[in-house]
Formats: sequence, structure tokens, C-alpha cells
Amino acid sequence: MQNYLPIFILIPLVGFLISLVLAKNDERKISFTAFGTLGVQLLLAVLFVVYWISLGAPDWQMNSWILFKNSDYVFQLDFLFDYITSVYLLVGAILTFLVTLYSRYYLHREPGYKRFFNTTLFFYLGYSITILAGNMETLFIGWEMLGISSFLLISFYRERYLPVKNAVKVFSIYRIGDVGIILAMWASHHLWHQNITFSQLNNAELVHEHLQSHSFMGVFISLMILLSASAKSAQLPFSSWLPRAMEGPTPSSAIFYGSLSVHIGVFLMLRTFPFWEHQISIRILIAAMGLITAIITTGIARVQSSVKSQIAYSSIAQIGLIFIEISMGFEKLALFHFAGNAFLRTYQLLVSPSVVSYLIREQFYHFEPKDKTVEDSFPNKIQNTLYLLCLKEWNLDSIMYQYLWNPLKWAGNKLNFLTVKRLIGIFVPILVGIFIMKEGNYFNNDWTLYMPLILGSIGLIFVLKSFTQRRSLRLSWILVIINHITIALAISFNENYELKETWIYLSGILIAGLIGYASIMRLFHLEGKIQLNRFHGLSAEHPKIALVFLLACLGLTGFPITPTFIGEDVIFSHIHEDQFALAAVVSLSFILDGLSIMRIYARIFMGPNSKTHTEFSNRYF
Repeated sequence: MQNYLPIFILIPLVGFLISLVLAKNDERKISFTAFGTLGVQLLLAVLFVVYWISLGAPDWQMNSWILFKNSDYVFQLDFLFDYITSVYLLVGAILTFLVTLYSRYYLHREPGYKRFFNTTLFFYLGYSITILAGNMETLFIGWEMLGISSFLLISFYRERYLPVKNAVKVFSIYRIGDVGIILAMWASHHLWHQNITFSQLNNAELVHEHLQSHSFMGVFISLMILLSASAKSAQLPFSSWLPRAMEGPTPSSAIFYGSLSVHIGVFLMLRTFPFWEHQISIRILIAAMGLITAIITTGIARVQSSVKSQIAYSSIAQIGLIFIEISMGFEKLALFHFAGNAFLRTYQLLVSPSVVSYLIREQFYHFEPKDKTVEDSFPNKIQNTLYLLCLKEWNLDSIMYQYLWNPLKWAGNKLNFLTVKRLIGIFVPILVGIFIMKEGNYFNNDWTLYMPLILGSIGLIFVLKSFTQRRSLRLSWILVIINHITIALAISFNENYELKETWIYLSGILIAGLIGYASIMRLFHLEGKIQLNRFHGLSAEHPKIALVFLLACLGLTGFPITPTFIGEDVIFSHIHEDQFALAAVVSLSFILDGLSIMRIYARIFMGPNSKTHTEFSNRYF
């Protein structure tokens, strides 16, 4: 039966492809396609799980397609079905089916009706890949799809400033989680020296044998997994993104940030539990983070004036408790808690508009506060301090800006010497010269030892400037492309591996880069020079260019539509286990290039249209 597992990926894939070719004004066919696809998925999921239980609920592992293989590395698709997958599969199928039924009427005559259902099916495809994944590589495919579908649904009302701004914010946090997964895969490659599957992690002797001699590497992998799970599930210090994600339509808020997407971090922790269960320090850290998150977000939820923000912070608090349960080894309880929280938050979000409407009169004229609350037992000074901190959401946004994004922006603004002419006339010839000298073996051993970090740092400088660029669109785009080329050149100094591995990585980068550059020049021809100091909102005027440019952006960020997705992992496998500085530099480059590219897309095609809105409204609305 395990050979039938890919059918749960094939069904939403077929539904998504069909929905793409339907006319955007034919609501009946669009909704029927989504509703029918998810209905079939739900029916088969129920029958499959019932049959699986009747066989004694065995663990089914399916080793599928090998996408890349060399002497010491394999990238393959692998699927696993066990009790964790079964719960996530059923909960996801039921809730997505119900939300799709609700959306058929909620979004009636909405201009983005087709776009919503396209993105919802794409999200469910990524969700299915994630929960059925049997190894980290397969999980990362679905993980990336969840991230981009979140960006598209938060910015669903793309003609408005705030949804687009918040979509970029959420994507920035997701990007940190993405790099956490990449670093975990990199360290796992050096720890296991093979493509390890989740089912192999259940072999306690195998895990203990490898961790005994590589305890530091084991702790590093666990921390990277925790980083990714925390970013995806909005645990501290990343909690502030979830309420901002509520800018999308209510159905997408329900299915994404109330039930499924926000619990994927929980899924990652459950799936990797056998790896870190004997690392007591990691379990204490997870429990402490979950407890602090639950306490702080409960207080924030109690002072929110928006019902959706209140539900969001309440959900974060419950997920914090789920993290505590996982750290204590209560996996079955955590799964039950996940299902209950997912159903409750979906229901709350779907009925919230009606509840607010029906009870608005009672809210104004019949509201009576409780006579006594828990806080009344605190001294007045502490009460007032906690109240103000919760009103300010504990300055979580400000902390992220002050200690992460603002230093990067400050550093990028110091690089104004980089221009298109200097980049092409000076830096590109230097990189070409280094490549020629490397191939001619002109570098001695000392230079070969330090060149990876030197070139990696230069690549980081390029993408840092691209991230902070506010004027030249062409410069920002070219800098990202050259950053990838510089990274490939830097890591080529580490080992004498086959040149085709570099081309696997760069093929998608170069193709997507050229397509994106052609789209930019086409826009320049139609609209004149476009700068990045404001939103232009050109998606309605140039929908075809917007679609092509979005695909180019995805290709340039390593999304799984080009060989670059595999190439990134292959390239990372050639960073040695003692080169943490190089791994950190390359990881930061990957974070910034993704943010830079999606910021470019948002600035050009999203937000208020520059022809109908003044610069004043863009800045302050």
C-alpha cells in the first residue's frame, strides 16, 4: 500500500493544474474544481487511514526517485506514512475541504476569486508533500511551497499597502526558517555521511552511535530544527508575524494561520523527536521557549482590539504548550492538542465576522467587565507595566528591526560605491580572473584555504547591497545573480568536485536571471524607468509580465521549479563540517537574496498603483 502514497500528492497537483487553465470569471468551474479536488482527497484519506488501522497501523516507508547522486551524496524523494502523518492528513483534508466550501460564497464576485483558489490548491499541494515526506530533502520541497503560498495569500489584496508590507515581513521570517532547514541538512550530511530518512531516526542505536562521537554537531542540528520550527509556528522571538498575516481573506487566515500552516513547526518537531529526545539541554530549551511564548502571548491576546489578532495570539500560546508537551515526550497528547487547536481556531476565524456583527450592539451597550481578574492580585505598578508591554506586544517587532534588519540596512547603505558600471567593469572581470587562475592552479595552498570565506564574504556584500537598494532596479537584480555566481566560485575552492554540480546550481539562476532581466527591460520600455523607493502596483496593467517575473523570482530564490533547488543542497554538501563561518556567510546570503528578490517583485507589481496614488499616500496610508 505504501506505493499508493504519492496519490495524495498527485490529486492536489492535478486540481491545481486544472484550476490554472480555467477562465478567471467562471466562478462555478473554479470553485467546483477546488471543492471536488479536496472532496476526493478527503474521501481517499479517510478510506486509506481506516484500511491502515485495520492492518495494525504499520509504518510505511517508500523510497521513490533519486534526483541526483554522486560518490558521497544522494538527493532522493522519500515518503513516510505513520500515525503522525495520518493525523495531519485527516485534519488537513477535513479543514481545507470545509474552508473551500465556505470560500465559494465568501469570495463571490471578488476580483481575485481564481487567484485565491489557485493559491489554496498550491498550498495544499505543499502541505501534502510536507506531511508525507520521508526525509528532510522531500520535506523542504513542501516547506518552500508553503512559504510562497503564504506570501501570495497575505498579499491577496495586493492593491493595498499594508497587506503587501506584511506579506514581505512574514516572508522574511519564513526565509530564516528555510535557511535553518538547509543548515540542518548540511550538518546531517556530515554527521551521517548519507541521506538519512525519518524512519532511520527511530533506530536508537544508530542515532546514539553517531551522536556519541559528534555531540556538538548533534546539538547544532537540533538548534537549526528548532529555529525552523519556531519561525514557522510563530514562537518567540518570531511571534509578531502571525497577526500581521491576518491581512489576507478570512478563509486563508483560518486555513493557514489558525490551523495548518502554523502547526507545521509542530510537525517538524514531532518528526525529528527521536533525534533530539536524548539531548536534555535541547528539551529544556524547547520547554522554556514554549512556556515563555505561552505566557507572553496570552497576555498580548487579552488586550487586542482586533478579533483576528486575538485569535492569532491565542493560537500561538496554545502552540507554545504543544512545544512543551513534545519536549516532555507526550507525542500523542501533542497530536491531539494540535487537532483540537486547529479545529477551534478555524471555527473561530470563520465565524468571527458574523460574531462581531451580531454582538456589536451588546459590545457597546451591555458589556460588563469581570469583577476580579488574576492580575488584580499583582501590585499596581506590575499590573500597569504588564498592560503596557502587552499593548506594545512586548516590542517584538522593534526588537527584530533593531537587532537584525536595521544593522543589515545600515551595512548595506555603506556600499553606495557599487553601481552597475563598476559591477560589470571591475568586479565581474575580477571574478572571471579568479576563476581562470583557479583552473590554472595559480593559487598556493594558503590562498586556497582562505579563498572560500573571502569570496563568500564578497558575495554577501553584493546581496547586502541588493537588499538595501532603493533606487536602481537593474543593479539590485544583477547583484543577486552575481552573488550566486560568487558563492559557487567560493565553494569550488573547497574540493575538486565535478563541474556539472556547479552548473546544476547555476543553471536555474542564470536562466531565471535572464528572464527576469528581460522582463525588467520590457517594463522600462512600457513604463519608463522604475525605481525601488515606492510601490508601483503594476500587476493589473501588466499581468503577463507579472506572472513571468514571479516565476523568474522563484527560480532565482532556489524554489523547486529549477535544478537550483537541488544545486543549493549539493553545493552546501561541499562546505566542510569545520567551516561554520563559511556556512553562516552562505546562509545569510541565501536569506538576503530571497528577501531582496521578493521585495523587488512586491515593489514593482504590488501595492497602490503609482499612477493613481501619490507618494504621500504610499508612505503614510
